[in-house]
Amino acid sequence: MSIWSRISDAIAALTKGEGLAAVFDRLRTPPERTVAFTIAVIALSAKMAKADGLVTRDEVTAFREVFAIGQQDEAGAARVFNLARQDVAGFEDYARRIGGMFAAQSDTLTDLLEGLFHIAMADGTYHPAEDEFLERVSQIFGIPERTFRCIRARFVPDAVPDPYSVLGVSADMSLDEIRKVWRRLVRESHPDKMIARGVPLEAVKLSEKRLIDINRAWEEIAAREHA
Repeated sequence: MSIWSRISDAIAALTKGEGLAAVFDRLRTPPERTVAFTIAVIALSAKMAKADGLVTRDEVTAFREVFAIGQQDEAGAARVFNLARQDVAGFEDYARRIGGMFAAQSDTLTDLLEGLFHIAMADGTYHPAEDEFLERVSQIFGIPERTFRCIRARFVPDAVPDPYSVLGVSADMSLDEIRKVWRRLVRESHPDKMIARGVPLEAVKLSEKRLIDINRAWEEIAAREHA
């Protein structure tokens, strides 16, 4: 049985009234590559796409960009996504469950939040309902407010992204202090470091965009300081 068949069967159990906790409790293998982890991510992604009341083709495409799905699994993955879109359980239940899985691995929860932002911005707009959804998920995950603002600054083009917000620093910090933050973020976001952490390949792909944003922000700040 393929992983997508197993995931589909598990979510189908939810639609038939089986409790969320009972489904997750049956899935006990290490969460990074388990059905349990994938269900939680898919459910949050599907509900994120629905947060503004409309699931667009762009958002579904963005989901496919985050999750590498082989041609042979496309039908199963589509069924999983559609099942998860139904109001089987509130998104907060899924967020709490996956937050509990990775309570000691905050980096993994941050990776997931970035994936949700990627989906939210796929249609080119950032709806207030999506912002409320993502902020609530971030709170449940225990992600610091500053980190949430940094991610939002990188993904949501309010105008021109503020480079200080992207790095999570303030304009009154010295250039040396900001440089230290930038270097730390680069180390943490390097694909090799993420692979060593054992994160899914989808999160590694998102880290490449993160590195581009981080380096661009640093270059802009450094240029201002030397102007």
